[in-house]
Amino acid sequence: MSMTGMRRAAVGLTALAVAAFGAVATSPEQADARPKPVDVTLLALNDLHGNLEPPSGSSGTIAGQAAGGVEYLATHLAELRAAAKKKNTITVAAGDLIGASPLLSAAFHDEPTIEALNMAGLDYASVGNHEFDEGAAELLRIQNGGCHPVDGCADGTPFRGADFRYLSANAFKTATGKPLLAPYAIHKVQGVKVGFIGMTLEGTPQIVSQQGVAGLTFADEADTANRYARELRRKGVQAIVVLLHEGGTQAATGGINDCVGMTGPIVDIANRMDPSIDVVVSGHTHQAYNCDINGKLVTSASSFGRLVTDIDLKIDRRSGDVISAAANNVVVTRDVAKDPRQTALIDRYKTVLGPVAGRQVGVTSQAITRSQETLFGTSLGESPLGNLIADAQLAATDDEEGAVAAFMNPGGVRADLDAGPVTYEEAFTVQPFANNLVTLDLTGAQLYCVLEQQFVTNRTLYPSATVGYVVDPNGTTGTVADPCAGTRVVRGSLTLGGTAVDTTATYRVTVNNFLAGGGDGFSALTGGTNQVTGQIDLDAFVAYLTAQSPVSAPTLDRIRTTAEVPAA
Repeated sequence: MSMTGMRRAAVGLTALAVAAFGAVATSPEQADARPKPVDVTLLALNDLHGNLEPPSGSSGTIAGQAAGGVEYLATHLAELRAAAKKKNTITVAAGDLIGASPLLSAAFHDEPTIEALNMAGLDYASVGNHEFDEGAAELLRIQNGGCHPVDGCADGTPFRGADFRYLSANAFKTATGKPLLAPYAIHKVQGVKVGFIGMTLEGTPQIVSQQGVAGLTFADEADTANRYARELRRKGVQAIVVLLHEGGTQAATGGINDCVGMTGPIVDIANRMDPSIDVVVSGHTHQAYNCDINGKLVTSASSFGRLVTDIDLKIDRRSGDVISAAANNVVVTRDVAKDPRQTALIDRYKTVLGPVAGRQVGVTSQAITRSQETLFGTSLGESPLGNLIADAQLAATDDEEGAVAAFMNPGGVRADLDAGPVTYEEAFTVQPFANNLVTLDLTGAQLYCVLEQQFVTNRTLYPSATVGYVVDPNGTTGTVADPCAGTRVVRGSLTLGGTAVDTTATYRVTVNNFLAGGGDGFSALTGGTNQVTGQIDLDAFVAYLTAQSPVSAPTLDRIRTTAEVPAA
């Protein structure tokens, strides 16, 4: 039975523990006769995304402190292990360790990140959606080692693969029904067994390119966890930890160790999990929290290696049950010594990368951020950097393919641009996916449907400067089955180049291949016809920065509300 969620201050057996383990000893002799519980420390992280070096801008701070970078992460992990009983420490992760990575890692298919995590002592990790960015075969190579089938061993040395074990309980090979990777692992500590179940979010196919998830089927998170928890219990495992790449969000007032107004998929998932599951190490939302949900300790360490979650478990030696669980999110500060092995790894790959990374490709006159403006109380508005990317994609396809509009998905904008010179590496960090631009035909009616689908998916498509439309906060939202039924976008307000869109006319529109395939839930885009695949999105972005420098942040006036533009 799970007895988690207690903070460090709440140490000792509770009434629940008394019920589970019998009456409390009434004499010192009886107390001494009871075996002391086994202390197990879990050190957890998530959503590293190949950030070997400290992230820049707001992505490199948390809780008011500069944080992140594997040189410092490795040192903090070593210190935390030293503070605990080293042999009782297990280091785990909840997915997206690779993918959407800066150039230093991505240029080598994230092999540097795996090597860094090997040296940092990672033991187990769940897969995340970004572990599937390059497909199942590449994920298996990352686990097992070997040179890349196209690029070979780019740094000239063999790639031995991950020393840690990737776990993938809910990603099944469609042809056989078997898990792609091991669904769980059992780790023994001083005679007690700790089970780890690893999973990604069920919705991975909606946020990864179709090539990345080809041949795979993804199952419900709670159902899968419960299934393998039963299997673990049959093997005598009572202490069960789920490493889950899905998460939630707490209110803005909450700190890194709080759980204020928690919302998101993790709440429902944890509520549906079997009571035998004690701890859920979560991720995906890049948030920090420390929660008790349905008697389970539920944690997340934000992103980019800025936090480590230090989890203390007390496990009864006789029954193997977790007596108590408490967590603390620790900031990976940069005031500690750098791990020299990590420094050597970074330097080695920087040397191989050569001068490409530092090549200047443009100049910004001001910082251009990816943050979204508020639209009727929600963060569904425009983004300066998102708009800029859409402008770049239109510029790359207007003359070439006759495009009159472009739209960019928010999940594809991964970092801010600081003011001043922009290097190729910085541009890559903003757009690391190497998606192709796709220009296709949509009718005016289909365009309205695509825009209505934003309110079904809760994701804004950043529009190029040629696009303008008005949103009615009192309009109705369509459904997944029929997004076109929504009335959020005021009919007649959609313009392209200042001209009202005719629902019966056809327009050439540019998106990336991820969106063109229905990614992020934009199934309406799959109805586009006459598709032409163009250049890589990063190349279009770099070309635009070079041609338009110095570049300023676009004005956020492409999506307006009825409060700004009253109905006629």
